[in-house]
Amino acid sequence: MATRKASIRSFCSVLVLAGLLGLPTVGLPDGGSGGGGGGGGAGTTVPADPDYTAAVKAIKANDFSAAIPLLEKVTARDGKNADAYNWLAYAIRRNGDPQRSIPVYEKALALDPRHRGAPEYIGQAYLALDNLAKAKEHLARLDKLCLFPCSEYRDLKKAVEAYESSGGKVKPAAAR
Repeated sequence: MATRKASIRSFCSVLVLAGLLGLPTVGLPDGGSGGGGGGGGAGTTVPADPDYTAAVKAIKANDFSAAIPLLEKVTARDGKNADAYNWLAYAIRRNGDPQRSIPVYEKALALDPRHRGAPEYIGQAYLALDNLAKAKEHLARLDKLCLFPCSEYRDLKKAVEAYESSGGKVKPAAAR
């Protein structure tokens, strides 16, 4: 019995380590990883929201003004969708209104405190508004969120460094 408990404990330790390292775990539903939109990994597929899909497509085509009303509809229907709030704030900021994007990013972070995109982008919004201290707060937040260096941390760090070295003249894109 003691040997069996030790074996189970060892197996569980390996699974936890594999999960932390992002390694695939064969034999578990959905491969054992919970990537993507932050779902619970129950193995169910949720149909894509056509407005959300169209909005992301518009953002990738730099058509931020088209994405905003689509994402406003998505967030009105699904007030708990942190990714939709993050995309909405991104579109608002990139459409030229970083001040208006701040509370929308804050909503995304309130819904999902571990969201990595929102702190990067709200940090860039704060740089566009000449608020270096708040941008650095979100850089510190990303530093804690990213176990290993992540692109969101690197991108915001690069933006903060460019802002500082230029004396505030170099700012992230906040307008078309």
